[in-house]
Amino acid sequence: MSAPTLLQHAQIDWDDQGRPHSRQYDDVYFSRDEGTVETEYVFIEQNRLRQRFAALQANACLVIGETGFGTGMNFFCAWRHFRQHAPAEARLHFVSVEKYPLAPEDMAKAVRLWPELAACTEPFLAQYMAVHQGFQQFTFDQGRVTLSLLIGDVLEQLPLLDAKVDVWFLDGFAPAKNPDMWTPELFAQLARLSGPGTTLGTFTTTGWVRRGLIEAGFSMKKVPGLGKKWEVMSGEFTGHAATTLAAPWYARPPLLNGPRHALVIGAGLAGSASAASLAARGWQVTVLERHEAPAQEASGNPQGVLYLKLSAHGTALSQMILSGFGYTRRQLERLQRGQDWDGCGVLQLAFDAKEAERQQKLAEAFDSSLLRSLERAEAEAIAGVTLPAGGLFYPEGGWVHPPALCQTQLQHPGIRLLPHHEVVQLRKADGLWQAWDGERLLASAPVVVLAGAADVRRFEPCAGLPLKRIRGQITRLPATETSRELRTVVCANGYVAPPRGDEHTLGASFDFHNEDLAPTVAEHQGNLALLDEISEDLAKRLGTAELDPQQLQGRAAFRCTSPDYLPIVGPVADPQAFNEAYAVLGKDARQVPDVPCPWLEGLYVNSGHGSRGLITAPLCGELVAAWVSGEPLPLPRAVAEACHPNRFMLRKLIRGK
Repeated sequence: MSAPTLLQHAQIDWDDQGRPHSRQYDDVYFSRDEGTVETEYVFIEQNRLRQRFAALQANACLVIGETGFGTGMNFFCAWRHFRQHAPAEARLHFVSVEKYPLAPEDMAKAVRLWPELAACTEPFLAQYMAVHQGFQQFTFDQGRVTLSLLIGDVLEQLPLLDAKVDVWFLDGFAPAKNPDMWTPELFAQLARLSGPGTTLGTFTTTGWVRRGLIEAGFSMKKVPGLGKKWEVMSGEFTGHAATTLAAPWYARPPLLNGPRHALVIGAGLAGSASAASLAARGWQVTVLERHEAPAQEASGNPQGVLYLKLSAHGTALSQMILSGFGYTRRQLERLQRGQDWDGCGVLQLAFDAKEAERQQKLAEAFDSSLLRSLERAEAEAIAGVTLPAGGLFYPEGGWVHPPALCQTQLQHPGIRLLPHHEVVQLRKADGLWQAWDGERLLASAPVVVLAGAADVRRFEPCAGLPLKRIRGQITRLPATETSRELRTVVCANGYVAPPRGDEHTLGASFDFHNEDLAPTVAEHQGNLALLDEISEDLAKRLGTAELDPQQLQGRAAFRCTSPDYLPIVGPVADPQAFNEAYAVLGKDARQVPDVPCPWLEGLYVNSGHGSRGLITAPLCGELVAAWVSGEPLPLPRAVAEACHPNRFMLRKLIRGK
């Protein structure tokens, strides 16, 4: 994976008519007088979107791809027509690439030039935050509308996309101003992502653009234009649909026809997110939870931290964290601030020379709106307490009450939660997965998602997944008048959060060996030692020297992680049949046998989130739903493969084990 490219926002000047003008491209984003009229004509009419929206079947999803998101006008117009014409059960997924996203204040100023689109622009502005490099997913209208923003250069981002696009809006700045947006390499990517019946609209009629699109497999025609624009172009893909780029063991499983019913086993962060994402796509979901309520295990802590442990090298995990952070951060806006979450920021202390060096590399690799280096005095001013060092500050981070997030995700009318339902066995009969508690059949459906952390291994197909449990204990400390001056989460080897209600959460221990979940005095003492490392001042304010460790309150739970620290998310194959199908890899790892993967149809897993579940689990719910429904993946294809359950069987084969 290559190092991340430093995010740059659009450099905007505003002309005397109030229109945004790009300094990067010396061009206007839209015509003030004809802006939405041009969009309606070139993109909505030429692609017959009103008729196509109206003709969508129940639960069908129309995918629109766009080059150049800009101010989002085309998305808002498409969304408005989708609302007006599409049946209630249909979905819209809009995928757009943008190299220079507008800063939030510029975006707000631009979109409010179109008051007639306020029903779409205002919900968008409410979520327009934490938009960083890579894939950034938004959901609107209770999940009926998805926006995937691919932030970065179009020829870096589009090749990472796994999707089938029905309609293209080609809307970069004019070819003369922005030739990089109109190249044969780009047209080849459009063709790769297109299929029979994919249509295209664009303002430009430049000859070399037209010839390049024809060469790539599009039939193009000029049509009369509007206003000062004499002609525009529309087209249809008539070339050969691209064969899948994925190796067979990572290819998409066949889509299941029949009732859209699913089981989710486990109602923690991963299970609740999987259920919510499936329900938003029209699935009736039954969630089986062995406890009396959701979020009773690792997802049940009073405060969890949006903790971004990034790499300056653009690793798969770093890309996942950047996309997942943005997605979770936008979801949190639905919760009650102060009680269920707080965007108070997260400060990671540079507690030794090695950590300071790591932080310096991150500060050079990422935009200051995501993270910035603070000297000690500035860090203390933000935190409100005395600290031993400065560090990295993440202004968009904060803490979350995970049970509240789970409860909110499970509120969808398409979700039925069954507490006190412990699944001990899965069976497949007549195309349905059956969940049994021993003698009793609890529920059945054609699709099942295993989201019970390390307990997914109790089911035979997942028995070989290398998940390990790590016990973590948190300590709950009563807030004092002076401890309430802590204004941000502070992390070193542990973390402490500003108070939720009348108590702070302090943690968390790491124990690979203890299988007992009763809190121990030794680990409370260990957490208090972590607090001393973070801030002796705060420890004094909390009066920890006078506290009796025997009387401290807390809870312990098992985190569940994988050897490569990436979550395990996606469709599950039959282990024995997999080993037989791809046995040749043991002799020659470069072979790609032309053998379809022996999927256990309808079986998916969402596990292994470790201590990052708040950031990775919600987006992985979207990833599961995209696999199940055949929609665009919300992460780069290479990142989805890096999280795939089959990666472990593949590695074992290649190593000859």
